[in-house]
Amino acid sequence: MGRLHTEEMILNMGPQHPSTHGVLRLKLITDGEIVSHVEPVIGYLHRSFEKHAENLEYQMVSPFVDRADYIAAMNNGHAYAIAVEKMLGIELPPRVEYIRVIMAEFQRIASHLIAVGTFGLDVGGITPFIYCMRERELILDLFEMASGARLLYNYIWIGGLAHDLPAGWVEKAYEFLDEFDFHVEEYNRILTTNKIFIERTADVGVLPVEVAINYGVTGPNLRGSGIPFDVRKNQPYSFYDRFEWKVPVGEGAMGSVGDSWDRYMVRIEEMLESAKIIRQALDQLPAEGDVKAAIPKKIRPPKGAEIYSRYENPRGELGFYIRSDGTNIPTRVKMRSPAFSNISALNEISQGWMMSDVITILGSLDIVLGEIDR
Repeated sequence: MGRLHTEEMILNMGPQHPSTHGVLRLKLITDGEIVSHVEPVIGYLHRSFEKHAENLEYQMVSPFVDRADYIAAMNNGHAYAIAVEKMLGIELPPRVEYIRVIMAEFQRIASHLIAVGTFGLDVGGITPFIYCMRERELILDLFEMASGARLLYNYIWIGGLAHDLPAGWVEKAYEFLDEFDFHVEEYNRILTTNKIFIERTADVGVLPVEVAINYGVTGPNLRGSGIPFDVRKNQPYSFYDRFEWKVPVGEGAMGSVGDSWDRYMVRIEEMLESAKIIRQALDQLPAEGDVKAAIPKKIRPPKGAEIYSRYENPRGELGFYIRSDGTNIPTRVKMRSPAFSNISALNEISQGWMMSDVITILGSLDIVLGEIDR
């Protein structure tokens, strides 16, 4: 009886496929349903952010930073402002620092809500997405009250903030926090402990620690592999050392440490930790303080000054390298995209899985192409 011979096939998944987030093409080499190689093809959303930034004054770069990771615009603006402030040696009023932390952690929750909700969609669950968008809209209401926008805020400026918090904002923030723990329990009931969800994610796409480190994976994806590294804890910036909170890590509760379920669960737990940070920051928020008092009239770092500033955004370590030539325009701006490093590990952890599992693994990495194609 003759042997059945099979040949490898090359398939394109995306960029129009909804599970590839609209502007990513995955070049799959398959043997039947089994994937032997994944090549991410990026660049469909390329915007030349870094070169654009090198032709603008320092303060004019801030709105464009928001557009890199548009799901975490507050975090991106915070990271860039911190980098320039370090170059200038600016000391901020305490009220500014507290408001920045509050906004950054609300943005982290909003970002993780999209990650969790769309991950549910990727594995076939529609209801979790609707629930997550419900809470995200409430956070966007808070952002709109403070900045006037719901996606791209330009709220965190070099040396301060665009606006102080409006009347009633703090009370609405407390209202959200009072209800949020209950809503996370809803997500756990309909998704986290769902038998089908566990079967689709547990032991799927395991990311070993050494692979994560070698590829420069950071953020929830690294912590999902059991490494408790978080820039907010390991190299605290702003006022993060004033709050009590823990760094969630993957424990292999449903399968192997570092699987897709662990990466998902780290984000669920991180939302609760962010809520703790926000509550403490609101409790400690000074009643007085001019949020524009430290904004410089001119920004001209000394010639030859350079900085690399690390920041923990929802997808991992966001870094800004900036070099000055003594003018009001940076001579070099380099952005380290955590999502770019995270997606580089996709091929390593997808080999041997079925095509439907590749969608699960990609969703568990929580990438944003605007940041990857910066």
